[in-house]
This record gives sequence, structure tokens and C-alpha cells, in this order.
Amino acid sequence: MKGSDSLNLKTRLALPQILTLGFFIIILIGTFLLSLPIASRSGHMTGYINAFFTATSATCVTGMTVVNTALHWSIFGKIVILMLVEIGGLGFMTFAVLLFVFMRRKVDLTTRLLTQQSLNLQSFANTSAVVFLVVRISLAIQVLGTGLIFIDFYPRYGFVKGLGYSIFHSISAFCNAGFDLYDNSLVRFQNDPYLLFVLTILIISGSLGFLVWKDIIFYHEDHHLSLHTKLALTTYLGLILLSFVVYMLTEGNFAQESHLTTFQRIMNTWFLAVTPRTAGFYTLPVTHITMGGMFFTMILMLIGGTPGSTAGGIKTTTVGILLIRVWSTLRGKRDATFWGRRFSNDNVTRSLSLVFLVAVVLSIATMILTFTETIPKTQGLEYITFDVISAFGTTGFSLGLVAHLSVIGKLIFAVLMFMGRVGIFTVMYSLLTSKRPEDAFRYPEENVMIG
Repeated sequence: MKGSDSLNLKTRLALPQILTLGFFIIILIGTFLLSLPIASRSGHMTGYINAFFTATSATCVTGMTVVNTALHWSIFGKIVILMLVEIGGLGFMTFAVLLFVFMRRKVDLTTRLLTQQSLNLQSFANTSAVVFLVVRISLAIQVLGTGLIFIDFYPRYGFVKGLGYSIFHSISAFCNAGFDLYDNSLVRFQNDPYLLFVLTILIISGSLGFLVWKDIIFYHEDHHLSLHTKLALTTYLGLILLSFVVYMLTEGNFAQESHLTTFQRIMNTWFLAVTPRTAGFYTLPVTHITMGGMFFTMILMLIGGTPGSTAGGIKTTTVGILLIRVWSTLRGKRDATFWGRRFSNDNVTRSLSLVFLVAVVLSIATMILTFTETIPKTQGLEYITFDVISAFGTTGFSLGLVAHLSVIGKLIFAVLMFMGRVGIFTVMYSLLTSKRPEDAFRYPEENVMIG
């Protein structure tokens, strides 16, 4: 009877609804655990709103906090946050498939389809093998990252604390979560280029996407990279180089840090070029960034990482497709082509729809927050806009708004983080329709004037 009820539930719910519901259930479980007295260092219960906000931020690998992570949470609370970060980073369907395998149960068709959508796979064949590959890659990188960070942390903190801090920051960096155990992110490590370099490699590894890693790992066998991987790598590397150049020009603040050597300033700029797109760590407080640098940071946060990765945002491939489409249109070409391949009209249409939908959602959120939150006299609209984009991009940067959010503000930010991680299309599909039937008919086609 229970199996029949479960089957009926799956047939009533569309795949986007199941994915959305699954992430939401994980957040609710995290909220309950973080609200327990054992989760706080004081031994008192944490308010449900703050626990919910933190659980959402961790599951959606954002890193925004309304309480100090290091000072407020106990070891139990920090472990819960790490577990939520890991589940949110790899996708809860990854762990669902692992559970099926460990229980020696056959992975059913619905679970395969959900995993395909969760990891942005092109097919659901060999789902278990792909999931195991994702887990192996992730664990290998995080273990290696822990070891490399431990080399730096052991002399500072000793074995036990050094290992704990290394594990925490390795997982947080790879999952692009941005949670740290310090009161001012990583500002104290401005003069530690080794640690900054290790963290940037972890961040890049997590935000490249598992499909990209799969292509890279097996390249020696078939000597082939998919169009997705080529576009993702080209856009990603291009953005990092562009970011480095822009921040070298705009952020003269590092040049004013007399205690830093030239190499340390370069490494801090490199760190700043990598982190804004979803990681959320910083060595230069965002409140010290120039207006030009702040505007550019908002663009980077909005773009985010690669599909199928631990990152948020509208994704690098979306931006790549739109840039190529615009360039093709300006040159009078009919098709958007890249490396001898043509992007489908569906790719272009979905990319345009995504950007427009994100713009609408962020605009509505910003408008509501102008009524519910107080903007300091020394700040302008960027005080809200910056944090709104940061929440949706699952970056975690803040100009100070998050620490003073009202209850309504916290709920709006939780929704933005949720949409940024689960995917705005997935959330919208789950809310607006239970199925996605093909149109039974099509209206006559007609053109209107554009531009």
C-alpha cells in the first residue's frame, strides 16, 4: 500500500516539483537541527527564522549569515552546516542514488530522471556510474584540498583545530559556499598567497561543473570535448582573465596596503578575480571596493559558475550563448556557431528567457526590500541591489544589509538563495504547472519591429 501511495505521489508531481520539494525538505531538516540548543555554543535555542536562514544559506551554498558562524554555532551546529553545504553542493539526488546503491535497490526511472535534471546530464543512462564519478571527483578534490590547507593551518592551530579548520574550509571552498570560521572572512590571510592560491583552485574546481570534469578526465581516451565543455571552459577562463585585469585597474586599495609585497598584492587581486562569481570569500572587504569594482562584482555575481556545478547565477554558458548570438546577429549571420557547431534555437530561447526572468525576479525583490528595509544615509540603492544579486548568485557578499534584515527581508533572501541554487526555471515550473505538455496547436507566425 505504501509503495502504491509513493508511486501515485510521483505520478502526481512533475520532476521540477520533486526537485524543489526535495531541496525544501532538506532545508527544513537543517532548520530543525540548527534550532536545537545543542547547535549553539550558548546552549540556547536559535530562533527559527535565523535557523531557517542559515539552513537555506548552507543548502544553497551561499554563505550569507545573520549570526557569526564561528561564535554562534557549536561543533554540532558547524557539522550540520557542513553537511547541508555538502548536500546542497553535490545535489540531494546524488545522495539519493547512493542510498539506493548502498541498500542494493534498483534505481527507478523517476530517480534517474531526477538525477539527470539535478546534475544537468544529457541522458539518464548509467546514472549510478555518473553519480559515483561525481562523488569520487568531489571527495578526491576536497581531501586533497584539506591536506594542502592543513600544511598551512597545522603550524597556526595545531593538529586537531588545524585539521578541523582545514576540512571546513576545503568543503566550503569546493562547494562555493563561502562559510568561514573567522569574523572578517579571510582578511587576516592577505599576506598568505599559498592559502589564497589553494582556495582559488578549490573554488574553480567546484564551479567548473561535473560534466566538464568528466570530459577532462576521459579526454585521454576519446580525445573529444563536448560543445558544452568547450563553451564552459572558454567563457570561464575568459571571465577570470577579464576580472583580473579589471580589478588590477579598479582596486588600488591593495596598493595602499604597505604591509603587502608586490606578489602578495597580485595574489590578492587574483583571489578577488575568482571569488565573486559564487564563492563569497574575500580578503578585501566589499565595503572597501571602488564603485567601479562594485558594479563589476555585481555582474560577476549575476553570471555565476557553470551548469551542473556547485555554483549559482545565470551560468557561464548562458552568457556565452547570448554573446555569440548577439555577435552573429551584428554580423548578419543566421546561426550562432561555436567551434564548428550551431546552437539550437531552443538553447538561445531558454537563455534569453532565463535572463529576462531573473531580471524580473531581482527587480521585484529589490522593490519590496526598499519598503521593508532601511537604507543608511551614507548608502544608495546599491546597498540593497548588491545583496539581492549576491543572494541569487549564491555568492554571499554583503554590504551590510543581511545583518540587519527584517523577518520579511530574511524570507525574501531565502527565496532568492533557493531560486539561485535550485534553478529559477525549476522553481517556476514547479509553481506554475504540474506537467509540461507540448502545445496541441501553433498560431500563425508574424514578425514585429525590434529595436
